[in-house]
Amino acid sequence: MGRAVRIAMVAGEPSGDLLASHLIAALKERLPDAVFFGIGGPRMESHGFDAWWPMEKLSVMGYVDALKHYREISGIRRQLKKRLLDIQPDIFIGVDAPDFNLGLETSLKSAGVKTIHYVSPSIWAWRGGRIKKIARAVHRVLALFPMEPPLYEKEHIPVTYVGHPLADIIPLQTSKQAVREKLALPRDYPIFGMLPGSRQGELAMMADTFVQTAKLICERYLPNAIFVVPLATRETRLQFEAAIYRQQASDVPFRLLFGHAQDALGAADVSLVASGTATLEAALIKRPMVITYKIAKFSYWLMKRMAYLPYVGLPNVLAGRYVVPEILQDDATPENLAEALVKLYEDKENAEAVEEAFTEMHLQLRQNTAEKAANAVIECLN
Repeated sequence: MGRAVRIAMVAGEPSGDLLASHLIAALKERLPDAVFFGIGGPRMESHGFDAWWPMEKLSVMGYVDALKHYREISGIRRQLKKRLLDIQPDIFIGVDAPDFNLGLETSLKSAGVKTIHYVSPSIWAWRGGRIKKIARAVHRVLALFPMEPPLYEKEHIPVTYVGHPLADIIPLQTSKQAVREKLALPRDYPIFGMLPGSRQGELAMMADTFVQTAKLICERYLPNAIFVVPLATRETRLQFEAAIYRQQASDVPFRLLFGHAQDALGAADVSLVASGTATLEAALIKRPMVITYKIAKFSYWLMKRMAYLPYVGLPNVLAGRYVVPEILQDDATPENLAEALVKLYEDKENAEAVEEAFTEMHLQLRQNTAEKAANAVIECLN
C-alpha cells in the first residue's frame, strides 16, 4: 500500500464550507484513506477535515472590509503557503474565495502541486481580466453554472460543469402549507421571508433597513403580516435584535430562526433577500423575491464601473433577464422595498411565472454535483 492521498483545501465562507463538505464525503467513498486539511468550516470538520485556521478568518465583505483585515489575512496566507510547500500535498482545491485562493494556487502550481479551483469566479459579471490569472493558477476549474464553461474553453482552460449542490438538496417542490405547519405559522396570513445576510458585515449594512421595511408593511399595507427571519449565528441574531430595538419595532411580529433559511423561504409568500447564495435558495424554492444589497459606497462605485451585466442577483444572471426585481444601494429605502414586496405579494399571476422560470433553472442546475466534482478531482490526481 502507498501512503494516503493528501488533499489540501481552503474554503472562506458558509457556502464554500457546504460545497467542500459534500465533495469531501464523495471523495472519501472513492478514497477512504485520504486526509484533508487546510482552512475550512464546521461542515468540513464534521467530515474529518483538519482545519488549521477557522474559515471565519477569511469571511470579509467588499474592498473596505478586506483592507481592514488585510494584514491578518495575508499573514495567514503566507504561513499556509509555507506549510503546503513543505508538505507538497497531492492536490490543492481552492473552494471559491478567489482573492485568497488564486494567488496561493499560482504558487503551488508552479511548485508542481496539482491545483483545482472549485466555483468559477464571476468573470461573466465583472473583472473578466482575471481569466488570465486563473489560467496561470489552476489545472482545472469546476464550474457551478452552465454559462461558465464556454468562457474557459475559449481560453483553453480545462473546465468541468458540475451544477449546483443546492439544486440536488432542495426538492423540486416545496409545500408552503407543510412548512408553515412545521414552523407553527398560521396557514392564511401574509408571510414574508427576510434574509438580511449571513455575515456580520452584511447585517451592519442591512438590519435596520429590513426592520424598517417590515414595520412599514405592517403600518401601511398588511397589518396582519408576519416576518420570518433566519439568522446564521448568535452574533447576527443579536445584531438583528438590536436593530428591532433601535427602530422601536418590538410590536412587529418577527419570527427569528436559528438557521433554517430554506424553511423561512418555503413558508413565505414573498421574501426580501440580501444578494448572495440565499437568492439562489429562494429561486430553487420558487417563490417571488426582491433582491437587495448595500455595501460601502466606494466598493459599490468600483463594482459598478467593472460590471458587465445589468443584474447582480444570481437568479436574474442565470435567467439572463429580470425574473425578480433588484433594489440596490441608495434605492434600497424601506419605502421602496415595502412597496415592491407588497406588490409582489398581491400579484398571483407573476408568482406562477416566477415558479415556471425557476423550475427550469432548477432542472438545469441539478447535476449530482458532489459526484461530478469528485470524478474531476480523481481524474486530476491520476
